Amino acid sequence: MTNSTDLAPGTAAGRATGRGGRYLTFVIGGQVFALGILDITEILAFRTLTAVPMMPAFLRGVINLRGRVVPVVDMATRFGMNTTEISRRTSIIIVEAAGRLDDGSETALHQDIGIMVDAVNEVIHLDDADIEPPPHFGAGIRADFISGMAKYRGDFTIILDIDRVLSLDELMALGQAAAGAADGGAE
Repeated sequence: MTNSTDLAPGTAAGRATGRGGRYLTFVIGGQVFALGILDITEILAFRTLTAVPMMPAFLRGVINLRGRVVPVVDMATRFGMNTTEISRRTSIIIVEAAGRLDDGSETALHQDIGIMVDAVNEVIHLDDADIEPPPHFGAGIRADFISGMAKYRGDFTIILDIDRVLSLDELMALGQAAAGAADGGAE
């Protein structure tokens, strides 16, 4: 049994349970996804991004958030869909991604990252019984990005494992590969 201190916001146990609780739902590429509210620090209306040269396509740019540089990931592109088209409902959800290494261990490094979504819907409450284990195939995104499938209002909502979607190791490796390719092409 997990005690309440293990479920504190920002702790690995609090994020990894993926069980009953409150979730923010949002739309990416016409599909509804959810994140546990403990992963979210704030929600912003879309604002102009500063592009960073030679970054992977899913890293759309950075924003200045109260003096901090925060990278913004286009979730549709990250999932292999088309680039998000900016509309009046486009939002940036600020999450705290844990520095998780490929072996699954967590580093002391935590990074605020913005995730760009088509629209934010609502906060919902899910009970343990509403959440199924993630499927091994057929969800349209990598299976390791999914922490569970929620049954809500007669449909399934994909609950994301934000630490895997925004794995700092993977994002840094992709950035280094893009930079290395640019350096190699410049010679």
